[in-house]
Amino acid sequence: MKKLSSWLKEHKITEVEAVIADFTGIARGKIMPSSKFIAEKGIRLPEDILIQGVTGDYVDDDLYPQLMNAAEIDMVLRPDESAVHKVPWALEPTALVIHDCYNKQGNLIDIAPRTVLKNVLALYKAKGWTPVVAPELEFYLTERTANPDYPLRPPVGRSGRAESGRQSYSIDAVNEYDPLFEDVYDWCEEQGLDVDTLTHEAGTAQMEINFRHGDALSLADQIFIFKRTVREAALKHNIDATFMAKPISGEPGSSMHLHQSILDRQGRNIFSDEDGKPTKMLYHYVGGLQKHVSEAMPLFAPNVNSYRRFLRDTSAPVNLAWGIDNRTVSLRIPGSSGTNLRVENRLAGADANPYLAFAASLLCGYLGMIGEIEPAPAVTGSAFEDSNDKRLPLNLEEALALMEQSDILKETLGTMFVRSYVEVKRAEYQNFKEVISSWERKYLQRTV
Repeated sequence: MKKLSSWLKEHKITEVEAVIADFTGIARGKIMPSSKFIAEKGIRLPEDILIQGVTGDYVDDDLYPQLMNAAEIDMVLRPDESAVHKVPWALEPTALVIHDCYNKQGNLIDIAPRTVLKNVLALYKAKGWTPVVAPELEFYLTERTANPDYPLRPPVGRSGRAESGRQSYSIDAVNEYDPLFEDVYDWCEEQGLDVDTLTHEAGTAQMEINFRHGDALSLADQIFIFKRTVREAALKHNIDATFMAKPISGEPGSSMHLHQSILDRQGRNIFSDEDGKPTKMLYHYVGGLQKHVSEAMPLFAPNVNSYRRFLRDTSAPVNLAWGIDNRTVSLRIPGSSGTNLRVENRLAGADANPYLAFAASLLCGYLGMIGEIEPAPAVTGSAFEDSNDKRLPLNLEEALALMEQSDILKETLGTMFVRSYVEVKRAEYQNFKEVISSWERKYLQRTV
């Protein structure tokens, strides 16, 4: 804490947000004066906050004691001194400090999303490997609305008009929201977020931010913070930003593509040989992803809405195919060579918890490498037309059933994590099923 205390004093921080990420990726924690934070020497939160669903509800009372201590015990939060960031939009000097979750015995709590990623990275470390990742995150800008029953619409830009059609890679369309993105870039720089390219994606008022490649845990932290940063910048300019996987009917979904490569102890990319050509390790990594991503699908597509993205002819992969420089596959090898050889996992939605999506992708690839799993033949044409009968689970219920039955995920991520995650998502799904949609009222009210 000495290093952190000095940093807080040096930057004249008066308020601290002590946060963790739950299963959904929601920031939960406490806000307090920095003097109290320094004196506290360990923030405490109820352990069951980790299994709170996106609706704020918990699992059924009958299941709760099987997942959590009936006494509703506290966990101890310890700050990660490498995960301290200013909060540029706060009214007074404020810092956000990401914490890890420990039990009273001083052990990391296995079901905490940040711990899940740390445990996967420990598997790599034991082999002398270091994953390098580079996420690409998409999101929509929309008009603000207080009524969730209203369809989302593109916001008005500087010209006084909203986009009326898709503007892929349009510079002028991005410039419509220049004041907002100036704030985003300024705030990212102040927080130490390593963002790179901004582009306009295929959807109306849909944007994409690319992050520079780097350490997996650090970049998961950065995406966790970045989502909040974009929402705050949007609010400042009286619009909304959403990372829903499919926020608008008839528009493309929003993804979080994840580029991955692996370095050995000498810092060499194990996916590339001395001549810059792909190695067996790269193919085994792809093979592991092909074999195991279906079981881990709820970590890439965690919500009911996530599966609305996986529709044919909507730019999202609906297959387990791989190919070189092929954007129709779920597992793409971008056209590159040598140190830049990497695998791009195109499955994860923008709504995925970055800690869990990173952990799942890296774990599947790891299992492929240690198991020397051979991939299916590469697809050279359109994977949308591929006749391979292997497919992804295309709804949350099917995906949760596969995850629940996965022995390898229980073995590597922990039985309690798998069970807790599945039950929380099932509780959310049950909540969703209780809502009557406008489609049902429109087509069934007067016809059945």
